[in-house]
Amino acid sequence: MDMYVQVSSGPFPSQNVMPELPRRTANFHPSVWNYHFLEHAPVHAKIDAGTEEQFKQLKEQVRGMLVAAADKPSEQLNLINDIQRLGVSYHFENEIDAVLQQVFDIAHEPDHTDDLYTVALRFRLLRQQGYQVPCGVFENFKDKEGKFKDSLVTDVRGMLSLSEATPLRVRGEDVLAEALKFTTAHLEFAMTQESNPLAAQVARALKRPIRKCLTRVEARHNFSIYDKDYQNKVLLSFAKLDFNLLQKMHQKEVSNITRWWKDLNFAEKLPFARDRVVECYFWVLGAYFEPQYELGRRIMTKVIAMVSVVDDIYDVYGTLEELTVLTEAIQRWDTDALDQLPEYMKFYYQSLLDVYNEIEEEMAGEGRSYCVHYAKAAMKRLIRVYFDEAKWFHEGCIPTMEEYMQVALVSCGYIMLATTSFVGMGDLVTKESFDWVSNEPLILRASSIICRLMDDIVGHEFEQETGHVVSAVECYMKQHGTSKEEVYAEFHKQVTNAWKDVNQECLCPTAVPMPLLTRVVNLARVVNQLFKNEDGYTNSKGLLKELITFVIIDPVPM
Repeated sequence: MDMYVQVSSGPFPSQNVMPELPRRTANFHPSVWNYHFLEHAPVHAKIDAGTEEQFKQLKEQVRGMLVAAADKPSEQLNLINDIQRLGVSYHFENEIDAVLQQVFDIAHEPDHTDDLYTVALRFRLLRQQGYQVPCGVFENFKDKEGKFKDSLVTDVRGMLSLSEATPLRVRGEDVLAEALKFTTAHLEFAMTQESNPLAAQVARALKRPIRKCLTRVEARHNFSIYDKDYQNKVLLSFAKLDFNLLQKMHQKEVSNITRWWKDLNFAEKLPFARDRVVECYFWVLGAYFEPQYELGRRIMTKVIAMVSVVDDIYDVYGTLEELTVLTEAIQRWDTDALDQLPEYMKFYYQSLLDVYNEIEEEMAGEGRSYCVHYAKAAMKRLIRVYFDEAKWFHEGCIPTMEEYMQVALVSCGYIMLATTSFVGMGDLVTKESFDWVSNEPLILRASSIICRLMDDIVGHEFEQETGHVVSAVECYMKQHGTSKEEVYAEFHKQVTNAWKDVNQECLCPTAVPMPLLTRVVNLARVVNQLFKNEDGYTNSKGLLKELITFVIIDPVPM
């Protein structure tokens, strides 16, 4: 692809932009969705009286099941596992925590069970909840030579449970690293056996372990599995109804976002940029899907959409002179800077100011105006590192890995997005919470490493074709004289270690409430979903289109 494509007049003819100025282009494909969500918007997202009554009854029945199984720990653990896998655990947070607290309180007592499935399930559920449970319990499943017992191989259900527990390990937990290798090798063989009734679940777990899955995607997938032989029809009916009701709410939200985007007319005014507002909404839905975070989704989607456009201005379209002026304007954050910008940047900059003015109005209404200062500061910092990367490109600079990561961990956007995600979460978030996230805690740095390295692995070749700043791959290859394949292996190892740090930071006592940590974890999960094998955001015609259809468009058959 020719990295320099002549643009005769640009989207806005202007005396500030020379008509003969060469521009780079990435030839991004147009929106997959266009105005689909406007044309197919639900009339309303409210529940009719009959459905609401059915929903309440089913919910209370599920709650009753959790209480009724109080003297049956194994039954409770299985029920909690099913509730989580079907995406409705947010309805029963207090009940689940009470059960797991009780399980944790007796965890120190001698455990003589040889049931690998239950031991691994208990470990995973407690770790997910933040309990500091030791991994030494898995030593009981080793032989005298310190290897996992051969007899475990035939216990596919137990092996699957152990495999799902291993992604919750922290640094230094070698027994879980050994368990991962052991279970992966034997489960891959088990998948090939047609007689294995768990083959589909095994394949899913090896590819997408539950720790790294998006709640809505995982729930939608699991309905087809649970439909086959799951006996708890009450829970299954409740989960399906809940999914479909939430889906209508999400459809209404993405319809409103699409209308906002259409009114701005970015696709025509800035045609060089990726038109991905629906994909932005899906990204945010991965961060929080629950009803109480509607405001957070609206704020965060508009911000991430603005970031996606300005990313393309810095990476693809803008000249260094134009980018210098835009960077200074955003650092000043006032309308006086508009006159100094070329026309296409004026449009973008005014739209950016409008988004944050809307956020200020929302926060003023809640008496939380101080939040906006943190959000703006994070955006300004993101723009500064975008400019740093643009200078690298225009100067032909290949920085060292240390220099690159210092900038790139900010330019991946997750520090800004995590900060912005807090804005719409209400009184749960305090000034201390914003101070915490602004100081780049370990969990946020780890999530940013996951984002940056996974993005660079799948996207660097396409970006080099389109004239993009060097990625971590090129920096590492030059500095260490290694092959591309060796770099990929090293980066996958760093991503694995970053997940261990994410897990460590989620163990109690936590620095901030768990719902705030969950936002950061979920952002890492989005990357794992969209960038595992390809850049699913830039090239959104494939996997991401399927996921959006799966989660936002098609209801679950009742």
